[in-house]
Amino acid sequence: MPKVELRSYKKAQTPVGTLLRLFRYFRHCRLLLISAIASIILYSVATIAASYLMRPLVDLLESPSGLGISELYAKYIALLIGLVILYLFSALTNYLLNRLMLECSTVIMRQLRTELFSKMQKMPISYFDQHTNGSLMSYFTNDIEATNELLQHSITQMLISVISLAGVIAMMLVLSMKLFAIMVVLAALVVVAVRITTKISSRSYRAQQKHAASVNGYIEEMIAGQRDIKVFTHEKEVMEGFEPINEALYTASTTATTATSVVGPILNNLSHIFYAITCAIGVLWLTGEGAGGILITFLQYIRQFANRVSQISEQFNSIMLALAGAERIFAVLDSEPELDEGTVTLQKDGADYSWIPENGESVPLRGDVRFYDVDFSYVPEKPVLQKLSLYAKPGQKIAFVGSTGAGKTTITNLINRFYDIQSGQITYDGIDVREIKKDDLRRSLGIVLQDTHLFTGTVMENIRYGRLDATDEDCIRAAKIANAHYFISHLPQGYDTVLVSDGANLSQGQRQLVAIARAAVSEAPVLILDEATSSVDTRTEKLIERGLDGLMRGRTVFVIAHRLSTVRNADAILVLEHGKVIERGNHDDLLALKGKYYQLYTNMIELS
Repeated sequence: MPKVELRSYKKAQTPVGTLLRLFRYFRHCRLLLISAIASIILYSVATIAASYLMRPLVDLLESPSGLGISELYAKYIALLIGLVILYLFSALTNYLLNRLMLECSTVIMRQLRTELFSKMQKMPISYFDQHTNGSLMSYFTNDIEATNELLQHSITQMLISVISLAGVIAMMLVLSMKLFAIMVVLAALVVVAVRITTKISSRSYRAQQKHAASVNGYIEEMIAGQRDIKVFTHEKEVMEGFEPINEALYTASTTATTATSVVGPILNNLSHIFYAITCAIGVLWLTGEGAGGILITFLQYIRQFANRVSQISEQFNSIMLALAGAERIFAVLDSEPELDEGTVTLQKDGADYSWIPENGESVPLRGDVRFYDVDFSYVPEKPVLQKLSLYAKPGQKIAFVGSTGAGKTTITNLINRFYDIQSGQITYDGIDVREIKKDDLRRSLGIVLQDTHLFTGTVMENIRYGRLDATDEDCIRAAKIANAHYFISHLPQGYDTVLVSDGANLSQGQRQLVAIARAAVSEAPVLILDEATSSVDTRTEKLIERGLDGLMRGRTVFVIAHRLSTVRNADAILVLEHGKVIERGNHDDLLALKGKYYQLYTNMIELS
């Protein structure tokens, strides 16, 4: 099916905007965040204070100031004890802040996953046509994990580094303005290095997340199609298709990692150089009592300054990666959901259904569906339906036949508003379908698709998916209608047999029977059968048709079929070609007409 571009109705995120938006999620764990920030401040103060204790220790060794041996040792031991206490306190606060941020990030990830999954449920079918399952899953794996790493570790380490860096700079200013002038040069070089690498890595990490989603989508699609790949021996072609997208991911990852990883060695070497320069100049500049303590303490702070700056630069690696992931998540959250401007609702009273307008009298649901000059295309340059008009009277069985691409499935997609038409009108019991709430519209339709999807769970649960309040007796009755009861009863645990991997432990025909039972239990007044018997043998097909005859009695039914033998008893058969109805009538009338249907039925041309 052609892919339709989904527009975003909010402005694209910038890295700073993404970070600020991510910070808003901390409202879900305010107390934890406040406690973590307090722990970070205490940890930073403790480490800075521990370094500052080196000054009185050195001063004490240089100039005892007439203290006796016992007093000297007592003061020395007191300073050592203070140093030990500060280090123990910093270790405790470090554990506490990491624990608190771990809990806080868990809370935020739960909220973010909930919002993302909830948004997926609101997206239109066109969105899922546009994206592969693998690329959609990458939002919940790669992007969520990268964002979690940002909240759990990167932000914590960044706050520690920034607060500690501010404290170190303040202590340097207190110790010596002359020596601090040297640090200004180091800071300037650091800013230039970080600025250059940040621009490169930010751009590269966005590309990395995008290519990672492409790789995941390709792998998911190829793994799902392994049977076909091996049947047609396309392993080599599959690898050829994989190599360019994998190479693109490799290139983006290498560029991003290289840009950020070179900063650490550069800063490390700069710190050694400035450590040596400060030591040499400090010996000349600093004189008088306490000069040794000032120099030793200042050198300690140089080490801390270099370490914190290095940590900040290293955090840009994970921060840029996480922000790229967060940007993709927010892009989904900002995408336009499936719009529903309908006001008419569906009400069930016993076995009867009625449409309830917002203002006005109720209208009985009869199943009268009509198309008036409908134009539709998935992409503007390729029209699928052109000025299509048709009608289905209440209780009629309408069959659509025609070649692939003629528009048969598209018509049913428009009835349930998986897509909206560009022009014309579709009415349901005289009501424009755009005026009916989508949930109510779809609740009135029972659908069996050609591609059956079964959920992980028991057979009973999969049948009950058609109507969640259905009893076990209702589900069994529906299975009997679909002629699925016999094979279900012979499963190892009967209706309690657990289906896994999209019903892989059932045959294709059995999966289709379960899907038909699901539609039967829904008790929908209008049925859409899209190749509902395409995956079963002729004998099973006859059994299903008998069951469906009872199910369809009194209901409007739309049938899409390639096997023309399955539509012989339809009230009206519509032959489609290039999005237009070229013939309409029952089986006998169309055969007598000796037109396109006659040619199809008599195999004069093959139905592709």
